[in-house]
Amino acid sequence: MRSISEIVAPSSYWGPAGSIGLNTNIFEINLINLILVLGILFYYGKGVLINFLENRERTISNTIRDAEERHTEATEKLRRARIRLQQAEMKADEIRIIGLTQMDKERQDLVNAADNDLRELEDSKNYAIRFEKQRAIEQVRQQVSRLASERAFESLNSRLTNELQLRVIDYHIGLLRAMGNKST
Repeated sequence: MRSISEIVAPSSYWGPAGSIGLNTNIFEINLINLILVLGILFYYGKGVLINFLENRERTISNTIRDAEERHTEATEKLRRARIRLQQAEMKADEIRIIGLTQMDKERQDLVNAADNDLRELEDSKNYAIRFEKQRAIEQVRQQVSRLASERAFESLNSRLTNELQLRVIDYHIGLLRAMGNKST
């Protein structure tokens, strides 16, 4: 291994027997070899490194762009889903209101129908009561009339004598003559 003084010494001290070449032994590298290796690496590696970095940048940019597109799509889908949800909620509210309105209407119709039926039953009952009352009154009249006729007939039979019958007949004949004279 060489010392630092040998590495820093000017080329006039180097012997003519030494040739310039690439020393691959890392422990025996001198300054020229080190500069030469770094220059080659820099010259050729720069393009590789730049290509690698550009590819990496494109990959990252594409990944970010794809992520932004997916985010935009997901945001749009979420917005549309929220709109559909709001529409569905409004439709559900509308259906519920229509249902409640229909239920109230049908309940009111049932109440009205029951009231009408009750009124008709009441009218029918009142008609039946009036009819039965009239029939009962008519039966009572007929019975009273029959009883009065029977009593009158019995009374007449018990009081009617031949002389009274003749007087009644004469009286009616007189009435008929008087009526005949007035008309002529």
